[in-house]
Amino acid sequence: MGKPTQADAEAAVRVLIEWAGDDPDREGLLDTPARVARSYRELFAGYATDPRDYLKRTFEEVGGYDELVVLKNIPVISFCEHHMLPVTGRAHVGYLPNNRVVGISKLARVVHGFARRLQIQEKLTADIASAIQDILEPLGVGVVIEAQHNCMSLRGVNTQGTKLTTSKLLGVIRDDQRTRAEFLGMTRCD
Repeated sequence: MGKPTQADAEAAVRVLIEWAGDDPDREGLLDTPARVARSYRELFAGYATDPRDYLKRTFEEVGGYDELVVLKNIPVISFCEHHMLPVTGRAHVGYLPNNRVVGISKLARVVHGFARRLQIQEKLTADIASAIQDILEPLGVGVVIEAQHNCMSLRGVNTQGTKLTTSKLLGVIRDDQRTRAEFLGMTRCD
């Protein structure tokens, strides 16, 4: 059995509309199955790429720079693998270079590439950190993600405004108390 087609996805959306109690042939819903399938293709684009590839082009002319590189407030839009509802927030990503750096836009692309998949936030945090560590081979990596889970705010416990914070620290950012404190201070969530 191959990958489901656009038509298969649209048929599934029609079934969900009927299951919810509405008529998929109603004027306002006629184009909804196609729209939903197209939006899912965009929202789950992380399956079509390998985010690690963004990190392969590096720069070695760092002028002796040997301090933390931290990119803060990267928008995160992901999806809970248990309910397929949005998880939205921000990521703070940092590393301590080891003679080479990567363009900062690539850090954001790595976050976006991993985020656009079904998963739990803990896995997303670990995947981003592992990719940076494996490809850049820095002295240390830190990733902090703070996000709201719609599976908690729209259903279930119906708890608005809660945020889950996860972190993954590797190398000297985990093991050296001063570097750890500096990274966590730079990425302090509001």
